[in-house]
Formats: sequence, C-alpha cells, structure tokens
Amino acid sequence: MFQLFLRARTHNFLKDRFGGEQMFRARSPERDADTDRARIEAIMVAIEDALHAAEREQSGLNRRVEDVLARAAVTIGNGDDEYLEREALDNYHHDLFDKEILNGQRRLKELSTSIAHFKFLKAAILSRFPDYRPAANHTN
Repeated sequence: MFQLFLRARTHNFLKDRFGGEQMFRARSPERDADTDRARIEAIMVAIEDALHAAEREQSGLNRRVEDVLARAAVTIGNGDDEYLEREALDNYHHDLFDKEILNGQRRLKELSTSIAHFKFLKAAILSRFPDYRPAANHTN
C-alpha cells in the first residue's frame, strides 16, 4: 500500500515540477506557411546560386575558348602547304592550343548540361509549389 501511495505522490510531483501533461498546441497557419516558404526559399536560392555560377563560368570559358581559337588560327597560317613548312615551335604551340580547345569545349558541354539540369530543377520546384513567391531580396 505504501508503494502505491509513494508512486502516486512521485507522479504528481513530477507532473507539477516538469509540466507533465500540457495542452497540445499547434502553430498558427501563418507561421506554418512562413516555415514552408523558408524551406522552399532555401532550395530555390541554392539552385539559383548554382545556376548563376555555372552561367558565369560558361560565359568566361566561352570567351577564353574563342581567344584560343583566334590565337590558334594565327599559328596555323593560311597557305595550302603551311603544315609542311611549319616551324617546330609553331607545331608545339598548335598542339597546346588543340589541347586547350578540346578541354574548353568539353567543359562547355558539361556546363551546358548542368545549366539545363538546374533550370529543370527550378521549373520542377515552381511547378510543385505553385503558391511559392520568392522573397524580395532573392528575385530572379
């Protein structure tokens, strides 16, 4: 009997001490909407940042590849038999330009694919969350 009494007193003490059985309260719909918007915003900001970074890289790389193509055209020459009489140093530079051009074009192709994927992700997010509106500081 004493054990039951002690258990009941302990339960009441702990309930009073630590807030035991509090009423359940849900957040307001406005707060829920703000939370949801913030989650979507974080995803959209990440996608936008990645998209803009890839587009900047693509733009800069495209200019550099065009520059290398122009420099390579100068080393090749314009004669019909230029490749027969080309100096060794010109051949060396031409080979370097070829490698740079191939690497640049490969990377441009990768960037183009990535940009398309980022745009798709952005469109998918916007289609899944049609009520989403970007915050004022992160406009498109």
